[in-house]
Parts: sequence; C-alpha cells; structure tokens
Amino acid sequence: MTEQVTFTIDGQEITVPKGTLIIRAAEELGIIVPRFCDHPLLDPVGACRQCMVEIEGMPKPMMACTTTVMPDKAVKTHLTSELARKGQEGTLEFLLINHPLDCPMCDKGGECPLQDQALAHGSNASRFIDQKRRYDKPVAVSQQILLDRERCVLCARCTRFSEQISGDPFIELFERGALEQVAIYEDEPYESYFSGNVIQICPVGALTSTSYRFRARPFDVVTTPSVCDHCSAGCTLTVQSRRGEIQRQLARTNMAVNEAWNCDKGRFGFPHLTAATRITEPKLRDGDALVTASWTDVLRRIRSAVTAAREAGPGRIAVVTGSRLADEDAYAASKYARAVLGTDDVDHRTRFAPASERDELAGIVGRDTATYADVERAGVIVVAGLDPEEEVPILHLRLRKAWRNHQARIVVVGPHLGTLADLAWRHVVTAPGTEAAVLAQLAGDGPLDGSAGEVAEALREVDAPVVLVGERAGAGSISAAAALAAAGDGGVAYVPRRAGARGAIEAGLAAGLLPGGRRLDDADDRAAIEEHWGALPAERGRDLHAILTDAAAGRIDVLHLIGVDLARDAPSAELARAALAKVGTVIVQDLARTETVAGFADVVLPAAGRQERAGTTTNWEGRRQRFARAIDGPDLVQEDWEILVQIAAILGKDLGFSDLAALRAEVERVGRRATPHPLPTVDEVVPAVGTAADDDGAGVTVVARPLLLDHGTMLTGATDLLATARPATVALSPADAAAHDIAAGDLVEVAGANGSLTLPAVLAPDVLSGTVVVPTNSTDEPAGVLADRDGRLTATLTKVSSDAAEEVA
Repeated sequence: MTEQVTFTIDGQEITVPKGTLIIRAAEELGIIVPRFCDHPLLDPVGACRQCMVEIEGMPKPMMACTTTVMPDKAVKTHLTSELARKGQEGTLEFLLINHPLDCPMCDKGGECPLQDQALAHGSNASRFIDQKRRYDKPVAVSQQILLDRERCVLCARCTRFSEQISGDPFIELFERGALEQVAIYEDEPYESYFSGNVIQICPVGALTSTSYRFRARPFDVVTTPSVCDHCSAGCTLTVQSRRGEIQRQLARTNMAVNEAWNCDKGRFGFPHLTAATRITEPKLRDGDALVTASWTDVLRRIRSAVTAAREAGPGRIAVVTGSRLADEDAYAASKYARAVLGTDDVDHRTRFAPASERDELAGIVGRDTATYADVERAGVIVVAGLDPEEEVPILHLRLRKAWRNHQARIVVVGPHLGTLADLAWRHVVTAPGTEAAVLAQLAGDGPLDGSAGEVAEALREVDAPVVLVGERAGAGSISAAAALAAAGDGGVAYVPRRAGARGAIEAGLAAGLLPGGRRLDDADDRAAIEEHWGALPAERGRDLHAILTDAAAGRIDVLHLIGVDLARDAPSAELARAALAKVGTVIVQDLARTETVAGFADVVLPAAGRQERAGTTTNWEGRRQRFARAIDGPDLVQEDWEILVQIAAILGKDLGFSDLAALRAEVERVGRRATPHPLPTVDEVVPAVGTAADDDGAGVTVVARPLLLDHGTMLTGATDLLATARPATVALSPADAAAHDIAAGDLVEVAGANGSLTLPAVLAPDVLSGTVVVPTNSTDEPAGVLADRDGRLTATLTKVSSDAAEEVA
C-alpha cells in the first residue's frame, strides 16, 4: 500500500500519496498555483520559478512544481503568503523585462498564461527603462512552426516534450544566461509527427503555427468537440472555426485515449475540406467528362442501373466502403447492401484478406480487448504486422511511455522493425505473412532458440502482457495473438489503420459478417438481424479480391464505392483498374475527386466530411466516441447515411430511419451478440512457417507499409504538413544491397508484375534478407503496381544510378 502524507495548504488539510508534488496536491483542493514550465505529463524541471510557495520551516520560498509533499507541514500559496506573492510578482517582472509588447498581434493573445498571470499577479508598472532584447523573427523551426525568440520565457516545455514524449529531440535550448534561446540544429530541422503539440503547450506566443498565424483570436472562434478521422487512435479534438471555416484543430484532453496530445496529421490535416479537388455537387458521366447534375438525376441513374443489374441475374451488384465512415454510416451501408440491394458482396478492407479473417473479426466484437492503459502498464508488449508511429501515432506514444517510464520490453514480430527500431527489445524475424505461426510458437510449450526463446521466457515471467496485431499480420494472427495473450493472462487487440475500420467491423461490413459480431451462416444471428432488416441474402458473398476479379471478368454490373479510391488503394492496381473499367456503372460516394472518380466513375455523389456532420466513431480499443458538427458543408453535400436513405427510397425500400437519432436508436436496438463467437483455433487458421523467396538472388518479396503523411485524399491541400513528410524510400538489408551492388542513397528500380517504383535506397539491418520495404501511397504510382492480380508483391531490384547517394545518405 502506498504511504500517505497529511499536511495543510492554505489552512486546508489534505492527505495524498508520498511523492506527490505540492502543485498537484493544491490542484486537488482547487487551488491553482501560477506556473509556466509545469505540465502534468512532463517531468518537473523548475525552470520558470513562478510557482513559489512558502513552506513551514523552510528558509526561503520553494518551487511547488518540483517539491514533494512533507508530513505535517503547513504550505502557503500566494493566496495566504505575502512572501510567495511578492516572489511571484518579482519573477513576473523579470520575465517581462525582455518580453516584447506583441500582445495585440500575437497569436497567443486571449489564451496566454503570461497575459493572465501578469494581470492577476504582476505589478501594474514596469521599472525597466533599458532597451529590450531583439531577435530577427519569426524563425522557421519547421515548415509548420515559427519561433519568436524574444517571446520565449525558457520554460523548456517544448524541449521536454520533444525529448520525453515524442522522442524527437531536434529542438533544444542553446547558449547560456541572457543569450539562452530555443533553437534547432542547423543540419537537423524539427521534423516530427508530433511537432504541433509544442505550439499548444507553449505558455506564451513563442511557437506559432504557420497555418494559423494571424488568422483568428480565441474569442472570435466557435469551438466544437470532435474526434480525429485520420486513424483508429480515436484522439479527441477541438475544432475551432470562424465564419464557417476551420481555423485550427487542437488536441482535447482525454487521459484514457490521447492524454493531451495528437499527431500533426490530426492537427493540421483538414484543408481537404476546402481544396480544389473537393466534390461539392452530384455529377454524371457524359462521354469522357463528368458533368454537374441534380440529385434527382443521379438518383434516377442509380435506379436504372440497379434495376438493370437485378434483371440480369443475381450477383451483379457489389459494395466496397473503405474505412473512413462514421459508425452510423457503416451501419446504414451494411443494411443498404443486404436489405436494399440484396447482396452480401460487401467489404470495407482495401486489402486482400484471407477467408478465415471473417471468423476472427466476428470473434473480436464484444470481446474484452487491450486498451491504452493496458499498453502503458504492460511489462512485455508484442507487436505484429503493425508500425504504430506510421499507422496509429498516439499508440506509438503510449508504447514509448511504457518503454521510458518502466522499461517495458517491446517485441516486434515481422520482417522489419519499422519505426520501433529505437524502442524494440527483441525482433523475432519472420517472413511476410507468417507472423501467426511465430505467435503460435511463442504461446506453446516447445523450446525456442534465439530471440524467440528470450521472448517466450519473458512472457512467462510477467503478468498481463499485451499483444497488438495490425492489418499486415498474416492469416490467423488474431487467433494466434489471442492464444498468446491468454497464456499469460494478458490482453490482445486488433489495431487497424483507418479511423472507421473498427466501426465497419461492428457494422458487419464484410462478406458473411453481420452487425454486432454476428455471422450470416449462423441461424440465430440471421434471425436476430432479420427481425430488424427483413430477409437477408441466402449465402455468404464475395470479398474485395473476388469482387474485383469478377468485375474484371464482366460479372458485376453495378459497383458502389463509398469513401474508397480503389484505383490507388487496392493491393493490385492492375486488377482494380481493370475491374473499374469493365463495370457497367461505377457509383462513387466520396469527398474528393480521386483517380477513381476522374477515370472510372459514372455517378458521383458528394459526401460530408467529419467536421461537417455529427456522428459516432469507434477506435481500435472498441471505445465509442461521439463528435459534433463543427461547420456546415457545401450546399449540395449530404451525409453518407442520408445518401443511402435516398437511394433506398428511389429503389422502393425504406431503411427505417430518416434522422440521426432514429438511426442511432436502431443501432442500439440491434446491439451486439450476447456472447461473442469463439475465435477460430490456432490449428484452423494459422499456416505453417514460411520463408521469403530469394532463391536466385534477383527476386525479392516486397512489404508495402503505409507512411503517415502520404498521397491520401484527406491530406490534399495540407501543404505545410506534407512538406514535413518522410521521404519515400526502399529499405533493404545490407546483404541484399551488397548482392545488387546498391549503396545507401542509390536510386533503385523495384519492378513488379505490372509496374515499377524508382526510389532511393536505405540500408536497414533489421530488414529480413530477401525482403524489401516500400511505401504504399507516397509516389505517383501506388505500391499496388508491383502486385499481380492476387496481390502478391514480388519484384526485382535494379540499380538505376548513384546520383542521389550523397543527398539522401
């Protein structure tokens, strides 16, 4: 049991755990001690000296942010101590000596702690008559952050965040004494996925955003709570708008999810809503062109196409949704496909998943899953098929927190370490797609050698390990991970990349999957859904690969795409483009004019963005969070579920809801299955261990991994943000590089079944020999051009030139 300490603050007695900082204890009593450098999620440093308190028996004032509580002591804050009050007033006077009078033009005006404290605790006159310090300003710390050095009070919040939280210590305090200032190394710009947080936690206007600078003031914006729509982390946001336009997005404190942080993609990635590529009105294809049409015209075209497809026979209609949809939209799409179109040919996954994954997805709905808190507490964390910093950045911060605060042992299972290279304790190397077999071995009792043996021993030593499985883990990985976690009484979680993926699973947006973790081939599950939807399709439908294969063969007449750019997102670009070209009517319901819209859409339906509507989203933990409408969208744009309601109506069907409240009520009535389906056994779904193919020294297996900042539709227009994107490279092992006479920085052509990518080479010792790693959507052509029609990524390497070697290296 933690030892308790009892003492008084301003005459009020309080008991707190030993080691508690006085400033935290005061907050429990509702007493706010003035501070600049203190932040509850950063290590105490005592840099600003503003939080002085008087402590009984101490010869001088003490810093409340660095001093821990002491038994039976009387602590007096500025509210009851003249000594503390005068000390704080003097500190403020010194801080303001060189602080410029920028308040009328400073972006921090109206929300500035220095302003507030100068008014509440400072003197009403200045004794300083000399010239203030001046610097050239602003200095571009990065493409997104500007630094006004004379405003800085040297609180070290930004440098501590970079070192302690994000692990990107590119911003530091330079010089000493009166010359001390925040700066960056000349040859190392501040490029971090989390850099925007230093703007938000800066207590003055020293660090400002290039996109928000001189745009608005806190008192003339409308503030709306929201949830980020870029990945499955579920970060809570504050959206601030002025005159109907978003000015900025900020991290909103939610200690259970994102604490007080968010990534730059969630903070700055909203200009797509007003970009030139935004779809703002319905369109119909007329020859080679898309022409503006009325909603009536596009709905009639859809009715004609669907009616003709039905007359042609069964199996002529399919729906692919992608994973950007809100939970309500996903539910409406699932019901629309089954109850209106009469098809189970539906998928939300933009990858070719094994058939067994349906049963694994059904099994995770309603099942206890690992959470952020579990990750933070775990002694051993196994990560398979997932690169957290690139896919779910806030999860990466939790992994780093566990590693930093209590030396959690992070184990990576897969062909490469990715961005976990600095955190990983052990790397259990396995060929792409065989992660499940390794996880199953770690859960077994048999002897293991090398890193696998050390990991198995560590798992037996700790309580409650956590296993995290990403989308790129091979067939059976969810079941194998669950068995591994269960062996140590730990937690397991499936961590998809996109924001709407978990909600799509809950809604049943996959062939054979029904809402609430139910299955189409289970009689009780069918009956439960038919009670609300009416008759369901008799047989399990096709997944994405089967849909595209049949479409390319001319066996699908209507393909309805909702929030997905198949021409770029599909694992096989050749198959996707062939399928889209062959389908009679391609209906695209999306935010922007994508490659699919421009080249293949016959009907275009403009959809509302996250900030333009209200809804619910489910993150990778299974945590549901609601978000509110922040701004109005363009006049002719509609919410995805509203569009589906209208299509159903013109087809003579009623989806059963006409407003968001009724839709949510139906979702609640349908609910989840009372008892989750059991996950398949490891023997049923886990393939044997394989190896990467490189028999002749020329062919390699390609691993395509996403980068956080890529060519995605929802990053259109975010120019400053994209300027900080990591370069697209091909990562290969030193052995493969030597075999192909490739040096770091050389331009290398990776040639696949139907195309090639030419990228600079990076030599990575953690990459499995015979395997190369390329980005999925960070070049003019997606990685899908390397794949054959089954999505197999195999390629040959050819050195193009050494021209880029010096620059890239």
